[in-house]
Amino acid sequence: MHIRADAQTAHDNYKLLIGSILPRPIAFVTTVNEEGVVNAAPFSFFNIVGDEPPMVMFSCIRKGNGEPKHTARNIIRSGEFVVHVVDEDNIAAINHTSINAPDGISELELAGLTAVPSEQIKVPRVQECKVAMECRLVQSIELGSSDLLIGEVVGFHIADELIHGGRIDVKKLKPVSRLAGSSYALIGEIFDLERPLYEE
Repeated sequence: MHIRADAQTAHDNYKLLIGSILPRPIAFVTTVNEEGVVNAAPFSFFNIVGDEPPMVMFSCIRKGNGEPKHTARNIIRSGEFVVHVVDEDNIAAINHTSINAPDGISELELAGLTAVPSEQIKVPRVQECKVAMECRLVQSIELGSSDLLIGEVVGFHIADELIHGGRIDVKKLKPVSRLAGSSYALIGEIFDLERPLYEE
């Protein structure tokens, strides 16, 4: 079938997008507001931008009235944020941070998560996360009803047990990905495919 995107609602398009583009990695993002309160929220519109310099991006859908969400507003104001990888050990608590808390209430406290100081930026990271990336804002772009935020990773925090030969052991990280609706996925079967070489 063919479905015209302009012939249905934004919510209908959203359902087709999140039901097709999956699994999606989850960015658990911490920021700080003007009063120093730590804001935390998960985002599944998230990926790598580049490696030189290392950059990541995520998209933050705006509120129904068109205002930026707390996360986007804090990043645009301060220029700093931390992106954490969601894993099997912290997914329940991180899901709790998706609660629609009023401004000035820390989702970390509501979820029982622990803020610890970062090394290179003022925004704290979360102790319970095995991977955290300290980021400085490179660019924010308003795209329709979303704010696209691109950050340069200035520092990594990686749990010691994950690193082997400079690489992260995905089986020990146990990352969780987002599917559609209320569904999530764990890492299943892992297989390798070598990149083919062109021969004349």
